[in-house]
Amino acid sequence: MPLHFDILTLFPGMFSGVLGESIVARALAPASSARAERLASVDFTDIRAFATDRHRSVDDRPYGGGPGMVFKPEPVLDAVEHVLSRAPAEARDPWRRIVLTPQGSRLTQEKLRELAECRWIVLLCGHYEGFDERIIDEVREKHAFEELSVGDFVLSGGEIPAMLILDGVIRLLPGALGHPGSASAESFENGLLDFPQYTRPPEYRGRRVPEVLLSGNHELIEKWRRDASIRRTRERREDLLGDSSARGRDLRVRAAEDRMEGRTSWRS
Repeated sequence: MPLHFDILTLFPGMFSGVLGESIVARALAPASSARAERLASVDFTDIRAFATDRHRSVDDRPYGGGPGMVFKPEPVLDAVEHVLSRAPAEARDPWRRIVLTPQGSRLTQEKLRELAECRWIVLLCGHYEGFDERIIDEVREKHAFEELSVGDFVLSGGEIPAMLILDGVIRLLPGALGHPGSASAESFENGLLDFPQYTRPPEYRGRRVPEVLLSGNHELIEKWRRDASIRRTRERREDLLGDSSARGRDLRVRAAEDRMEGRTSWRS
């Protein structure tokens, strides 16, 4: 069974671009001679369809005053419970239910790998000034939702974070990428940033490709890539190395090198 996404949003039309292009579009395509089945499927639920007043309102002013509007509990929870009630039995395990909020735990590559093991993922997109807190309490306590954030910044709604999750998870599914080792050779997969990549021509505007990459010596190439990955991480994202002490960094680097050794054999 392909991985299935249910996305609850006020703006399903925002997703048309990401669904129709590149890796995601190929993963959602029907089965073909090259692949036994589609890798993923997506359904959208328009939260506004569950509004009951004549204006189809889904938000209201916050109690206590302040700017902006807040999602009302009734349409959101009715939409959530509608989606949960119609899930096929075979999609219920393993599953993850996520509400996208700035207050959630941080999205990481490790989290995306966890999600890629699921059969069903529900994504609830916020908007306006956020959710009435009773929505968060209800979906967390009654329906086992977790809060997830894509970073320490604010967007207009949860649709773009949902797109990030959709793309980040789908590309980890077996068969989604052209080469089976591609996903394991990228930044964050081994606790380090990826090494620099080059292609033809060997020289452009006075900038040459490192000679080792042209040597054909796979052992030297792999060593160069490991060293370049470590150097780049120390220069640009030392926080990824964890413990700020020299010994802690060295331990983290050695562990990352071990992981890289295990995942680079496909290149040779």
